[in-house]
Amino acid sequence: MTPRLLLFASTTGYQIRVFADAARRIGVDLTLATDRCHVMEDPWGDRAVAVKFDRIAESVESLRHLHFDAVAAVGDAPAVLAAAAAEELGLLFHPLAVARVCHDKFLSRRAFQETGMLVPEFFRVPLASAPEEAATRAQYPCVLKPLGLSASRGVIRANDEAEFRAGFRRIRAMLDAGGWLQVESYIPGREFAIEGLVTNGELHPLAIFDKPDPLEGPFFEETIYLTPSRESAAVQESLLDAARAAVRALGLRHGPVHAELRHNSQGAWMLEAAARPIGGLCARTLRFNGGMPLEELILRHALGRDVSGIRREEAASGVMMIPIPRDGVYLGVDGIESARAVEGIEDVIITAQEGQRLIPLPEGSSYLGFIFARADSPAAAERALRQSHTMLHFRLATALETFPPI
Repeated sequence: MTPRLLLFASTTGYQIRVFADAARRIGVDLTLATDRCHVMEDPWGDRAVAVKFDRIAESVESLRHLHFDAVAAVGDAPAVLAAAAAEELGLLFHPLAVARVCHDKFLSRRAFQETGMLVPEFFRVPLASAPEEAATRAQYPCVLKPLGLSASRGVIRANDEAEFRAGFRRIRAMLDAGGWLQVESYIPGREFAIEGLVTNGELHPLAIFDKPDPLEGPFFEETIYLTPSRESAAVQESLLDAARAAVRALGLRHGPVHAELRHNSQGAWMLEAAARPIGGLCARTLRFNGGMPLEELILRHALGRDVSGIRREEAASGVMMIPIPRDGVYLGVDGIESARAVEGIEDVIITAQEGQRLIPLPEGSSYLGFIFARADSPAAAERALRQSHTMLHFRLATALETFPPI
């Protein structure tokens, strides 16, 4: 009998199409569960399941009568609902309570602290409160973070009380004064990401990504990911030890994990460990045995198949998430063919749409597009990405509304 898998995702974009292709290739009947299926085209011919990621009990109730052999998820909120569905249907995945903790920066940071991991000083404060008292409690420099947002959205560094108050108000305006704000002491050092799969509570790392650009603030826009890491074996093992400790501290059980860390003279500091894979187009940087995409590996693992012998291909690879230089309306880009012609470049994909309002961090949550490279070494891949980027010339019109500088 053909196995059936329910994929939770909030979009039907590139990564979902890769999942669909992979499912067909390995003989899996894939169904999409999304909160946007009523307004977006269903890539499987009107078979998507409507859910609401902010209504867990209601959505699980709507799935109770359906039969599936596995679940998978793309994104933080979808991972929480996938965990709830897995518990209801008796399927392999991370526990619901754990997925919820992963989606909350305060709860996950507390879990790391309670197990003795290196963590910054931190506290949380309601966004509805006045920022003055919280500003006196912070250690400077510090970082302000909304608890539930991802991709560095709303993350602001403050070097003194005046910057704290300004950053606090800026984040509050983004979220309409709802929810909580986390305040953390700033951790100096290089930043990394680890992609892995968890099986029976044990981490099986797939890749360590270097982030060669300094992420020092005032905002923390990620640009380049490179793998394999160029760090020493000792540093890499320190990062992996921290990721393994985070998996145990959180109680992750079965499924993808995407971890973000920093490393300095004191060791590896865990920033976040999400119960999901790396997002969207960035997954294209990873290929496994015979060119297998990450999405196929996730499907195999979700079905309980043995993937312990699958390894990442040896070639170095990288991606540049093309940053938005300023607030404006996207008019177009010149130089794409020249950018694609750079040695080592696999593709340049512009995701911005003509006429789209582009908003940089911390308010924004998107990029202009992505550049992908594959080369003999991480250094060559990085050179290719940077050279390709210089070939692109984006045309932006000034937007009528702008955001104040921090």
